Amino acid sequence: MRRSPYFRSWFFGDIDEMFRDIEKMMESEVKELTGRVPKDYVRERKLSDGSTVRELGPFVYGYSVTIGPDGKPKVRNFGNVKPSLKREPFGLAKPSFDVKEEREPLVDVINTNGEVKVVAELPGVEKEDIKLHGTENTLTISVDTPKRKYFKEVQMPAAINSKAAKTEYKNGVLKVTVPKVKEKKKPKGAPIKVE
Repeated sequence: MRRSPYFRSWFFGDIDEMFRDIEKMMESEVKELTGRVPKDYVRERKLSDGSTVRELGPFVYGYSVTIGPDGKPKVRNFGNVKPSLKREPFGLAKPSFDVKEEREPLVDVINTNGEVKVVAELPGVEKEDIKLHGTENTLTISVDTPKRKYFKEVQMPAAINSKAAKTEYKNGVLKVTVPKVKEKKKPKGAPIKVE
């Protein structure tokens, strides 16, 4: 069966229009993405032919999976990109992500009998740039330099004495050892005789 030229132009015209719509959607998404990226992550570079190229990044997203003492897996995210869902009209959800200036470092928390050990990966910074702040329940790790920014607030599995913390930083790995607060033993009550 032979098709008319009218059918051919109508069919392929619709496909061309569909591709133009897809191209517009992609341009819109890229424009929205670059609008949400912090200014520190947008750079321009001149090529040898004189043209300019825009570069974005670095974007870091990862996760670590460990098995806890209870046998259940624990998943922890790290990086400066946080995946999320953006609500659209009519209740639809669109995958999205937020980019922050600070990276969230990969952190492991090891809970032992008398202390809590926190191991954080902070590559590319000097020991003097690391700021630590502890409370009874949290340890906050932050770095703010022109090239690197890290931030993480770690919830402690037990009450700690942050004033007695010991730290070590070597090859981009920070180790913080903090003793737990010793629980005061509750006085035992005397038995009461029921009369």
